Amino acid sequence: MMNYNERIRKLREDADKTQTAIAALLNVGQKTYSDYELGKTRIPVDSLIILAKLYDVSMDYICGVSMVKNTFPKK
Repeated sequence: MMNYNERIRKLREDADKTQTAIAALLNVGQKTYSDYELGKTRIPVDSLIILAKLYDVSMDYICGVSMVKNTFPKK
């Protein structure tokens, strides 16, 4: 099972996004975002939701609970 920090890195790389671009989206510095991906700092849940919406994946997938890449639920 993949950890959320590994999953957010993989999703970012698959989307050809830079850490700087994602950090700006989350209103954090690039170093902080890098620490999220390295597992040095826990990423806030609201930031995980933003990333799940951006990558159109479920929270189960982005958190590493599921290997199934379901889409983010629509309202």
